[in-house]
Amino acid sequence: MKKIVIIGLICLMGSAMAQTSVTEDAEVGGRLSLGINKKIVKGLHVSLEEEVRFDNNFASFDRFHTTLAVHYKVLPYLKVGLGYALINSYDATDAKFNTPRHRLFVDVMGSYRFGDWSLSLRERLQTTHRTDSFNEWQNPQNTWMLKSRLKLTYKGFRRWEPYGSFELRNTLNAPVINATYNEATDTWLTPSGSTTGEAGWFIEGFNGVYVNRLRGMLGVSYRLDRSSTLEVYLIADYTMEKELDANAKGTKLKSYSIAKGFNGWVGASYSYTF
Repeated sequence: MKKIVIIGLICLMGSAMAQTSVTEDAEVGGRLSLGINKKIVKGLHVSLEEEVRFDNNFASFDRFHTTLAVHYKVLPYLKVGLGYALINSYDATDAKFNTPRHRLFVDVMGSYRFGDWSLSLRERLQTTHRTDSFNEWQNPQNTWMLKSRLKLTYKGFRRWEPYGSFELRNTLNAPVINATYNEATDTWLTPSGSTTGEAGWFIEGFNGVYVNRLRGMLGVSYRLDRSSTLEVYLIADYTMEKELDANAKGTKLKSYSIAKGFNGWVGASYSYTF
């Protein structure tokens, strides 16, 4: 038992030396969206949503999200979905839209109703494809994420539906670094003993898995009529993004850190169902 504890402590110490931590300043942003939802047949719906986002404490425009999705209710308590999103980010420095990103996602959502309450669990597997030029030693061209969201909704009112949710976002193909950080000399060290300037082959692959975001959400939806719904919400994110800085040839590891920080979002959406 003692050996197991000692080995565990050594592993934790090694992990702690594997990267440094950076705390980022908290920011607040905004989201506005319009959506339509079309019923094809019973249980089958197609939706289209356009969302605009603002960041830097509402000081700048961030991006457009255009999402097309189809959902089908397999059972009264089980729904599956498939969707595509076009992400257009705006570069304020160049005053133009950057090269867009393409996202595909698959949803599986189960729900349970008890009294005036509804509890749902949604699992979303998504991949995002980059079309811009980037350093392949720092990021893969296609990132894979798994989002797990637990949502509780109160349905006891006639038109109002307040809700709260909690979500974990997992990165499924993060870079795996075969180097440790020497705090005394402020350098990175590979198993062969080389230092930062000539780190050699330090990336073992893109198969690392870790939780990179925790999200809490509070909101309320209001049914204006049989077809229209207005929703307002607040989002709080705590992110733990691993950031890698390497040269273009993958022979020099400049830095490897975890950027931690809080971000908040204020959002409103309108949807029309027919």
